[in-house]
Amino acid sequence: MPVPSALREVLPDAGLRRGTAVSVAGGDTGLLLALAAGVKETEGGWAAAVGLPDLGLAAAEGYGLDLRRLLVVDDPGAHWAEVVSVLAGAVELIMLRPDGPVPPKLAARLAAVLRRSGCVLLVAGPWPGAVLRLGVRSGRWFGLGDGHGQLVGRQVEVVAEGRGSAVHGRTAWLWLPDEHGAVRPLQEQPQPAAGPAIPAIPAIPVIPAAEPLAPRVAAVV
Repeated sequence: MPVPSALREVLPDAGLRRGTAVSVAGGDTGLLLALAAGVKETEGGWAAAVGLPDLGLAAAEGYGLDLRRLLVVDDPGAHWAEVVSVLAGAVELIMLRPDGPVPPKLAARLAAVLRRSGCVLLVAGPWPGAVLRLGVRSGRWFGLGDGHGQLVGRQVEVVAEGRGSAVHGRTAWLWLPDEHGAVRPLQEQPQPAAGPAIPAIPAIPVIPAAEPLAPRVAAVV
């Protein structure tokens, strides 16, 4: 399954392997949404969010998800596994935050469901048997001043580890997101935003300083 171009270099297959589970360490929502954004390029292009009641839909749209093709199950409770099993046959990608630790037997049962359906499961947190584990090793937000301002972007170092070709791990520095709400490589320059041109300010003529006046000395008679 395709992912945004900025994430291809950190993934061993330059995308997400269908029918597998991928763990996003720490449950970083920005990384979760960035990985899911490529689903719109697939046939059908449907995705689901399960157990993510705090998911920002505006942020999801900013990363590239089509909200018209996003199913949201805010609070499945203890039945999240059943919900995932049903949705796996209807959508191409599921974002999930499980309700507590996942038993290995349950993870193995859902892995079989994923293999049959070809659905990709992105898990916010640890997942037994995940073929790939991604996380944000370090990051920094920009835009805030001394007690004021607005967040405009975040630079992060993303690391991916797993089995096979990803066993040694790969890293990449990204904007996640940049000032436009998108994910892009750190070295890539953003495109200028469209808008009215700002008129040039006429130069102010420089007036040369006057020569200093010679001091007047009063003669004392």
